[in-house]
Parts: sequence; C-alpha cells; structure tokens
Amino acid sequence: MKKLYFTVLTILFIFFSNVSFGQIGVQAQPENNFWDRVRFGGGLGINIGNGYFSGTISPSAIYDFNRYFSAGPALQFSYQSGDNFNTVLYGASLITLFNPIPEIQLSAEVEQLRVNQTIELEGGNFEDDFWNTALFAGAGYRNGNVTIGVRYNVLYKDNEDIYTSPWLPFVRFYF
Repeated sequence: MKKLYFTVLTILFIFFSNVSFGQIGVQAQPENNFWDRVRFGGGLGINIGNGYFSGTISPSAIYDFNRYFSAGPALQFSYQSGDNFNTVLYGASLITLFNPIPEIQLSAEVEQLRVNQTIELEGGNFEDDFWNTALFAGAGYRNGNVTIGVRYNVLYKDNEDIYTSPWLPFVRFYF
C-alpha cells in the first residue's frame, strides 16, 4: 500500500510540476511596428537678395534604427533666379544621422541633382542641363525636432559646382 501511495504521489507530483512550469515562459514581446520608427520632415530655404531669389523645399523621411542612428531618403526641388539667369534643380538624396548625445547631430548625405539652367547672354540664351553630385558631412545643434547646423560638400570644385561655397548652413526638422 505504501508503494502504491508513493507511486501515485510521484506521478501526480510530476504531472502537476510540469503543468505549473508550463505557465512560466517567455513573455510576449511588444510588436515592433516599422512605422512607429519612421519620422517625416525635411527642410525649407529661401534667399532673397539684390536681384536674386532662391527657394528650396526638401521633404524627407528617416527611420530611427535606435536612439543614435537614423537614415532615410529625401527629395529636393529648388528654383533660383537672378538678373540674367534661371535655374531649376530637382533630385534626391540619402541622409544618415548620428546623435552621440541628444543635443549634437552629425550627418552624412549624398545628393544627386538634375540642373536645368538658362543664362541670358547678349547673343541669345545659353541653356545647360547636367547632373550634379554632392557629398556632405555636417554637424548641428539639435533641440527637440529641429536641428540647426552647417554641412561641408567634400566633392566641391570651384567653378564646376552649383553651390557657390562648399560650406552650407541648414535647418532640418523631423516629426
């Protein structure tokens, strides 16, 4: 009788211990939704001077891989005009952002723009259509969703570039 009692008790113990351990497992991980890590924004620019106008819009989207790294595509459209020229630029870029601390943002951006330019000369109009490639390294101060800084075009060449200087200030925002 003791042997039967011991056997039944052992079987019940094994059965219920396995059932009770079956309730302990890996907790369900929250679903990682791709769109929860995507932020939209970009940049706007306007420059008005003595007989000169320049306006730029650059919408973009970035994906936050973690709190330090983000990357994404951008589109760009720009119109520039002066006393004797009109220029339309359009294209795309790919930007990578690194935030070593929340207030500092470092960036690398490759940009490919199509340039359609008309220059008025005394003998007639000169039209020039070409592609322009730029590679920017930048740094800025970030406060919330806005970053203000400067970027440097490492591919800049005097008199061969659409930019007048390799140094360009920027204001960037993402929401």
